[in-house]
Amino acid sequence: MALRLLAAVPSNSFIRSNRKGTSNISNVSNLSVVGASKAVATANVSDKKIVRRSANYHPPIWEYDYIQSLKSDYLGESFNEQAIRLVGEVRMMLENVMDPLEKLELIDSLQRLEIFSGFMDEMGNFKSSLCEDCKGLLNLYEASHLSMEGEGILDIARDLAAKQLQQYLKQKKLDEYVRMLVEHALELPLHWRVSRLEARWLIDVYDKREERNPMLLELAKLDFNIVQAVHQDDLRYVSKWWRDIGLGEKLPFARDRLTGNFLWTVGFAFDPRFGNLRRTLTKVGALITSIDDVYDVYGTLDELELFTQAVERWDINAMELLPEYMKICFFALYNSINEIAFDNLKEHGFHTIPFLKKAWADLCKSYIVEAKWYHSGYIPTFKEYIDNAWISISAPVILSHVFFSSNVTTKECLEYWKEDSNLIYCSSMILRFADDLGTSVDELKRGDVPKSIQCYMHETGCSEVEAREQVKMLIDATWKKMNEEYLMTHSSLFLPFKLIALNIARMA
Repeated sequence: MALRLLAAVPSNSFIRSNRKGTSNISNVSNLSVVGASKAVATANVSDKKIVRRSANYHPPIWEYDYIQSLKSDYLGESFNEQAIRLVGEVRMMLENVMDPLEKLELIDSLQRLEIFSGFMDEMGNFKSSLCEDCKGLLNLYEASHLSMEGEGILDIARDLAAKQLQQYLKQKKLDEYVRMLVEHALELPLHWRVSRLEARWLIDVYDKREERNPMLLELAKLDFNIVQAVHQDDLRYVSKWWRDIGLGEKLPFARDRLTGNFLWTVGFAFDPRFGNLRRTLTKVGALITSIDDVYDVYGTLDELELFTQAVERWDINAMELLPEYMKICFFALYNSINEIAFDNLKEHGFHTIPFLKKAWADLCKSYIVEAKWYHSGYIPTFKEYIDNAWISISAPVILSHVFFSSNVTTKECLEYWKEDSNLIYCSSMILRFADDLGTSVDELKRGDVPKSIQCYMHETGCSEVEAREQVKMLIDATWKKMNEEYLMTHSSLFLPFKLIALNIARMA
């Protein structure tokens, strides 16, 4: 339990990283930034000759002045020193605490080391005595979600544990603390949860435990407040960037969801040392949201074709062919991504524009496919939908920025990027399926294309309930593949990238 309480405490979370790159710039060819930090053009986005859709999005509840007013005392050195002291004391107390990332590596050796043999009888069935140990069952249930393809015994373990844990919940004498843990696990397993949110939940739950460790609880609370103060600093920065770039005002038809996008980045990479990455990914997320609404809500098919071509060319002159509201959007995208690439060049000495512009072009091409489906009334097959939707969910763009912002690019890195896309695909598909389960009805009401559920229903003739169950089964199967992909490459170079890919799926 101490492990779960401190699951999201990074070893260096109390040390603020230097956010300024120091590497020499080796090549600045083909890299340009227009207007440096402000990609705003004065334009009238209304067009009286064209009837355009509207999604009637609500304005953001997080206003600029409120975000800038956020303050925290936990940025002070005294709290860092207190946290460092507590970390040392807790480490002495917990000699064998395992980093939660190692949990994924456990599953690779579970059956080889016959760890599950302790749960089996001589006939190869799970022991009946296992059902008498609630905590043991809970651990077995959680471990079963680390399985890979072909590990049927873990599927059996999961079903057995789930059924017995549900029986435990009916007992009146069950310890309230254990009851909360069981209910929480059955709602969503630990491996599928965002570690930082899990740590915050467990702080409240652990505080109610009679046999709690005060030192552990103090460290967990202090760590959470210190890291949150860093996040507030990041939020103030991106809030100013968003106001300066002006898309929220210039594109009134689009969602203004800057704070929501930032909270996603905290789920991807909460560690204070990833401050630059959180800021970058918030910019990327805000741009994705605006461009998505251009394709889904406002743009005509002809306009969208022009915008897609402009992104593919990645040429500022291509902007001249666009309508005024699209000029603003393209200008903001072009400037922001070039600035991000410039920062990558300073930090790592590598020119990333060719890779980033391809990722953005692929995203826009997936958007135009969906726009054509909508305007023609076409319902794609399930396979057609999936082949396009894993890109249109935007995770490949996000992970492209993660990879080239967090790695000192070497030949090994580039080979990994070019050859191994399965991890990106799995992360994207989990996000896509979960998004379809949660929002497809709302999107259809505003006139969006059919999602995976509707495509499967149309192709097979099944009910919506059956289609939803099929999608949930696909999520489970994709998680197994994701676990395997996570373990395939053991190089520490890619660990932050792989972890963020995992966290994107968890954020679903």
